[in-house]
Amino acid sequence: MVRPDAAGRIVSARPPGATAIATATGIARTSAREEGRARLDANAAAPMAYRPTVMGQPLRTTTTTDGRTLAFAVWGDSDGFPVVQLHGTPGCRLERWPDEDLYRGLGVCLVTHDRAGYGRSDRHLGRRVADEADDVLALADHLGFERFGVTGGSGGGHHSLACAALLPDRVVRAACVVGPAPLGKPGLEQDAWLAGQDPWNVKEFGWATEGEDVLRPELEKELAAMAARVEVDPSTILGDIDLSDTDRAELQRPERMQIIRESFTEQAATGVDGWVDDDLATVAPWGFDVGRITVPVLVRYGATDVLVPPAHGEWLAANVPGCIVKVDDDAGHLGSDPVQEITEHMTWLRDGVAPADSRPPGGARE
Repeated sequence: MVRPDAAGRIVSARPPGATAIATATGIARTSAREEGRARLDANAAAPMAYRPTVMGQPLRTTTTTDGRTLAFAVWGDSDGFPVVQLHGTPGCRLERWPDEDLYRGLGVCLVTHDRAGYGRSDRHLGRRVADEADDVLALADHLGFERFGVTGGSGGGHHSLACAALLPDRVVRAACVVGPAPLGKPGLEQDAWLAGQDPWNVKEFGWATEGEDVLRPELEKELAAMAARVEVDPSTILGDIDLSDTDRAELQRPERMQIIRESFTEQAATGVDGWVDDDLATVAPWGFDVGRITVPVLVRYGATDVLVPPAHGEWLAANVPGCIVKVDDDAGHLGSDPVQEITEHMTWLRDGVAPADSRPPGGARE
C-alpha cells in the first residue's frame, strides 16, 4: 500500500506477504521456452565482461487475470516510492541502471517486467498498446502498490501513456521518453511518421504494416545478426543504423554495454514474439486516446533522434493534455547523461518536480 508522508508525498508501506516470491510451478512451458531458459542459465554461469556490483530481485513472477505468466524484477529501495518502468523494443526486465544505489538514494522502488512475449513473460497474441495497462495493474496489485508512477522509453513510451490514460486512479504521474506518436489519424500521417527515421527503421515498420507473416522472418534474421554483434562488442548492437554522435558515445559507455550483455539473451529467450507484437501494435490503433489523459505526464525527446524523430515528440507535446515537455537539444535516442536523466525522471514521478529547462503546459522553457 502507499500513504502520503508529512510533506504530502506518496510513499509505500508494503503489506504482509507482498514480498513473497511468486513461482511459475505448474504452468506448462513450450519447448522453446525451456530451451531459452537453458541458454540463459548457461550464459549466466559463464564469465562476462561486465557484472553489476549489486543485484536486486531479478526474477519474480505473477499471473495476469487471463492466466499469463508475467516476469518482473524489483530494484532499489524496497520501501521507496513505487515506479513501474517499461522497457523498449526489443527489451526485457533487466534494462535498468546497473548501480542500484542510484534508485536507493532517490528513495525509489523500481519495478521492471518483461512485457508480454519478451523474456519469461507469456505472449499476449493480438495485444494492443492499451493492453499493457492491464499487465501493469496486475503487477501493482500483486506488489500492493495502491498508487505509483509509470515511465517508459522508446517502445515503452506509448505504453506508459496507455497506463496514464487507462489507470488514472492508480498512476500518480507518468513519463514518456523518446516514445512514438500514433500512426495515422489522429496522429501523424505515414510520411510524417516515417520522416527522419533511419532506413532500417523504415523497412521494419513497412514489414509491420504487411503483417506478421512478413515481419517475423525479417526480425528473426535481425535478432541473429544482433546476437553475433553483441557477442563481439555490445556497443555495436544497432549495427549500421546512422545514429547521432551522442548515441554512439552512449553505446560505448561501460554501464550501457553491461546492460546490453545482461539483457540481450534474456529478452529473446523464446524468440521474437514480443518484438513482433510490439511492432504490430505500434502501427495499429492503440486502443486509447492520448487526448483523454488527465494524469500529469512528462514528454521527453531528443533533437537528433533517428529512431523516434523529434516530430513524434512534438506531436505528443501538442496532444497530451497539460504535459511537461523536455527537449534534449544535443541528444538522440539514448540521452547523454543517464544518471542525471534517471534522477530527473524519478524526481518527476515521485515529487512532481519537472526537469530543468523543461517547458510547462502551454508555455516556453523554464
